[in-house]
Amino acid sequence: MLKVVRTRPLENYPERNRGLDTLIERATLSDAEEILALQKLAYRSEAEIYNDFEIPPMVQTLEGIEKDFENQYFLKALIDGRIIGSVRAYSKEGTCHIGRLIVHPDFQNRGIGTKLMNEIEKIFGTCQRFELFTGDRSERNVYLYQKLGYKIFKTANITDQTTIVYLEKKINP
Repeated sequence: MLKVVRTRPLENYPERNRGLDTLIERATLSDAEEILALQKLAYRSEAEIYNDFEIPPMVQTLEGIEKDFENQYFLKALIDGRIIGSVRAYSKEGTCHIGRLIVHPDFQNRGIGTKLMNEIEKIFGTCQRFELFTGDRSERNVYLYQKLGYKIFKTANITDQTTIVYLEKKINP
């Protein structure tokens, strides 16, 4: 017998309209498919800004994200058991490289991205430096990262239409 499971649309979540009780915890390989689906949803607005739907987060495969789990530490943000955010990072030569901070569009601007960033920085607290990048036209992303203490240290032209902004946060020993 087939069991039909219905999930509430995100707009019906009571947490959306009040203070969020967000749980941040380590993601596991079993979360890969859900994180990948959320990643593609969250990066859609970035793809629209650049009119480029072939950016790496949009075309990443399940196999690709599963491989990322082998060498990166993933966090997930949960509300009512549902993943509504994620971030990943790895450490190399004293620098924590942070990537793909994502929050479901219905839950953005509620502090979830900040919570994920603060937690990943705690986990990699022995690093002397944190680094990440985003597109130069991604004003909301740049604003968030600068609010969290990151400073632009270089830019790189990826295509004629796309420039990447690299940001860093140095920790004083």
